[in-house]
Amino acid sequence: MRALLGPQPFGMFAGEPVFQATIQSPSGALAHVLNWGAVIRDLHIPLADGTPQRVVLGFDHFDPYPVQSPYFGALVGRYANRIARGRFTLDGREYQLDRNEGGKQTLHGGAMGTSQRLWTIADWSASSVTLALRLPDGDQGFPGAMEVRCTYRFTADSTLGMDITATTDAPTVASFAQHSYFNLDGSDDIRGHRLQIFADSYTPVADDLIPTGDILPVDATPFEFRASRLIGAQPPAAYDHNFVLSGALRDGLRHAASLAADNGLELQVHTSEPGLQFYDGRMIAPGLTGLGGRRYGPHAGLCLEAQHFPDSPNQPHFPGTVLRPGETHRQQTEFRFLQI
Repeated sequence: MRALLGPQPFGMFAGEPVFQATIQSPSGALAHVLNWGAVIRDLHIPLADGTPQRVVLGFDHFDPYPVQSPYFGALVGRYANRIARGRFTLDGREYQLDRNEGGKQTLHGGAMGTSQRLWTIADWSASSVTLALRLPDGDQGFPGAMEVRCTYRFTADSTLGMDITATTDAPTVASFAQHSYFNLDGSDDIRGHRLQIFADSYTPVADDLIPTGDILPVDATPFEFRASRLIGAQPPAAYDHNFVLSGALRDGLRHAASLAADNGLELQVHTSEPGLQFYDGRMIAPGLTGLGGRRYGPHAGLCLEAQHFPDSPNQPHFPGTVLRPGETHRQQTEFRFLQI
């Protein structure tokens, strides 16, 4: 491992400096992490011949992030994904949240969720960085002052681990997701990647992408990814859906998905979470100038977001997301990069 400088200035947000922390693994994997949005801005993984391969979408400079980024690399919360009508009832009280998706739904915790905030760099070493954020009571309409910590750490070889904890001083709901857009070979369209999702069922959605409440088998549907297949293979479908993970927990994690490209690189996602949102990146705006000057457009990258189910606060038969004082919400997710 080569010596790295500590967190460095990367831009300004709302009159405050944004910092970038760089971490690396003994194998040569390298990640650049911003304290704005806990964003994984860039991630390089060595191929079999040692060549570094960029595997995420992002921007070379900070300025596009607050105005152009569709959550590139961000940690989204305090409630990842969607809450119907931006409201839920907890302990007999109804809460109205910020409706930041077309004025109808709450998406990723509201317009100023965790992905749009400056975090504090609480700790940094050559292989890990810990970020901390305090969300006040009533923020985006959610009850409870919440303390959140996120650690990114290279744990072994080219494995990037993420550990999230959250506590509250009043009953609330909590769910977080890492929203990186992956592209393992730099191609223009990730529908040529192969994907496997270890899920026997999924949660179908209405036109507004809110779950209907059903949990349906993936058998004989476009959501059948139990065997690895090309994302763009028939039958065609648009993907922005939550999959109900069925793999067994081993040491607190389950194998959620595997993604592979023609360059011999595979990404395995292992997580403590019950669900995985697969989003195919079809809504990426055409013409975005990304990392290294690359032009992004629809399907330039995909998301594999380990999470609790969307709209769980309004769906009592979904896994619970209520967090109470004295409890700790915790998510562990690992992005394991392998040569195949």
